[in-house]
Amino acid sequence: MLSLSVEDREGLGAALQEAHEAAVAGEVPVGAVIRRGNQLVARGQNEMIRRHDPTAHAEVLAIRSALERTGGARLTDATLYVTLEPCAQCAGAIVLARVGRVVFGAWDPKAGMSGSIHDILRHPKLNHGVEVLGGVMAEECGAMLQAFFRERRGPE
Repeated sequence: MLSLSVEDREGLGAALQEAHEAAVAGEVPVGAVIRRGNQLVARGQNEMIRRHDPTAHAEVLAIRSALERTGGARLTDATLYVTLEPCAQCAGAIVLARVGRVVFGAWDPKAGMSGSIHDILRHPKLNHGVEVLGGVMAEECGAMLQAFFRERRGPE
């Protein structure tokens, strides 16, 4: 069992709330928030269907929002909390934005790029390495995704 800080529990809890809101809107339930110190600076949830945009993943939207709010191009002192292991697109955005730390919930064995399939966030040849803590509250995050897809696919 992972020993989590209060900040990590709160951060992932806020990301789970974003994921829940995405599910209510008919989106794949993935949520993300970005925290700098004690302040939550950005929120994001999957909006691919609503925006008709395959790049509108929770992490990307949260990163864009955080950069707009902070007026910078880097998030080296920030932590990104996300309910699902980042995909290749999101891992690339995380590295390019120089996010300092990522805490994620459920592992993604089909598309995860933070240790499942590959590890872009900690790739030694990239110019920025990210501190990663994965599998945090994985059961709760994974259960939300499983329930969403079970409902969409119907009984087997």
